[in-house]
Amino acid sequence: MVIQKGAQAPDFKLMGHDDKEYTLSEFAGKRNVVLAFYPLDFSPVCSNEHSCFVNDFEQFRDLSAQVFGISVDSKWAHKAFARQLKIDYPLLADFHPRGDVAKKYGLYLDDKGITARATVIVDKRGKVADVQVMEIPQQRQNSSIIKVLEALK
Repeated sequence: MVIQKGAQAPDFKLMGHDDKEYTLSEFAGKRNVVLAFYPLDFSPVCSNEHSCFVNDFEQFRDLSAQVFGISVDSKWAHKAFARQLKIDYPLLADFHPRGDVAKKYGLYLDDKGITARATVIVDKRGKVADVQVMEIPQQRQNSSIIKVLEALK
């Protein structure tokens, strides 16, 4: 079952494409967090989405939000993807055990072996402020994410 609004967001520790380990709990009391779960690096929709995050990055920063991309790809695939799209925010490798973090959020698609396309916004208290799940070929809209973040100010 997909995690629900108001639930305590499960903590995690994942390696970023920048060779740093990140935990959700390190942002508690400091920043809201946008967890952008996506199926795979280099797929057409994912490439478009991440380009949009890059283009709107200043807005997310101005709203005191930390953006993370999360997929089952390895950090090496993330490095190449980030380099190609000039991504500055961390892409986290939910690689081993495969999809472990996505499973905690109810967003791992066992039958496909990938992560669902979804956005989970976690507020500074560590609570889920919003969950948006899209169909795999449907691109998320940054405007709806920004609207939620503005309400959390």
